[in-house]
Amino acid sequence: MASVWVETEALPIRAQVWTFQTLDKIKKRLPFPLLGIDSDNDGAFINAHLIRYCQENKLTFTRSCPYKKNDNRYVGKKNYLVVCRLVGYPRYDTEQEQNLLKQIYSPSRLYYNFFLPNMELVRKERRGSRVTKKHDLPQAPYQRLLESPGISLEQKNRLRQTYQELNVVKLKREIDKLRERLWRLKKTKRSCTNFRIDSYVRQ
Repeated sequence: MASVWVETEALPIRAQVWTFQTLDKIKKRLPFPLLGIDSDNDGAFINAHLIRYCQENKLTFTRSCPYKKNDNRYVGKKNYLVVCRLVGYPRYDTEQEQNLLKQIYSPSRLYYNFFLPNMELVRKERRGSRVTKKHDLPQAPYQRLLESPGISLEQKNRLRQTYQELNVVKLKREIDKLRERLWRLKKTKRSCTNFRIDSYVRQ
């Protein structure tokens, strides 16, 4: 929440083995220690297996508001701003689509974390029926981490080195190219599905 750092991964199914592998992958590439998981109420997270995983890895595990679909506003906000705006709302369930999703998420995490500034809400003031919101200055997550006292100098130097090696134009071009391939694949798949349904009805 302090850095607004974003990590995205595509899971083929919500089985515990895929969930644990994905968490381990994200944990290794985070620029700060993973101290805990604050999940939503999805069945992939609220289960004894994940609780055991957190206990074995010395992670705190909490849930947000029970029995509410919008129980984690931080996750919900990024789910729209990052995932939905990046790849839309369709279900990508084939192996080819999964591979494309992974290819898209790889450069997009660099683009969002190092180059995309965002404003975070500092406070809200209510005066009668009017609510005034105060936001901080726009900063990319990378910039927020560089100003954080909780990040070591060694880690900050690694972040600076990564930033110097990146090209925002190439990243954006790569993301758009992969997204276009994903859209074409989804469109072709939808056309084939409609053809099979039409053929079945005619028979």
